[in-house]
Amino acid sequence: MNYDGYEALKIEKNGSILTITIDRPEVKNAVNPQVHDEFSRIFLDVDRDPEVSVVILTGAGDAFSAGGDIDWLTSLHGDMAATVASIENDRRIQNAMLDLEKPIIARVVGPAVGLGCSLALFCDFVYATPEARFADPHVAVALVAGDGGAVIWPQLIGYARARKYLLTGDPIFGAEAAEIGLITASVPIEEIDEVVAAMANRMASGATQAIKWTKASINAGLKVTANAIIDRAAGYENLTMLTEDHKIAVDAFRNRTKPAFVGR
Repeated sequence: MNYDGYEALKIEKNGSILTITIDRPEVKNAVNPQVHDEFSRIFLDVDRDPEVSVVILTGAGDAFSAGGDIDWLTSLHGDMAATVASIENDRRIQNAMLDLEKPIIARVVGPAVGLGCSLALFCDFVYATPEARFADPHVAVALVAGDGGAVIWPQLIGYARARKYLLTGDPIFGAEAAEIGLITASVPIEEIDEVVAAMANRMASGATQAIKWTKASINAGLKVTANAIIDRAAGYENLTMLTEDHKIAVDAFRNRTKPAFVGR
């Protein structure tokens, strides 16, 4: 498999372990149209690559991903065709991650926000530093959590806790996220690379067919739930991208002020 067509995602292969790095460190790996498009393709390509048995997903520098690029969000407002295309990519990403039978290990340092948070939480193992910050603040910018949050948070920590974070957009840090089962483990920064590599090597040297099909069996029920949620959440997010409140939120973010929502 040739990965030369990827630029915003850095792709490295070491034996049967493939590492995907979100490579926009200058903006804390914020998701722009190129990152979004490449994520809509990468897991399908990995699925077709017979040489790969394990995936590591991480971000360059001191962040996993700070979420949607503010310039991109601004450009989407009021553009129905562009918002529809964006939502369709979100659906492709979620479905591709659920369908991929090869295990995915997330290495999270710094913020994992919005889509960045969903990308991490859809992985099979999530190792994060105690100070790593997980948040799905869609509501803070007047959007519905349509890129995976409404699917995965309730499955990992239950509906009561998920509501607390999804309806407020509040963050949770790595140490507490591990305590409540949102992620696999909280690991000190000086140990995280060793821990991630150890699990990747364990998966790669294990009975890969059994591992793949066990993951597929685990995900079978999750996919039923996800399919009941993804289209509705994505459709609602598309609508909220066109609202006045979303424009107010984006403008406030740019101006570093508090948004005054009007409910429209």
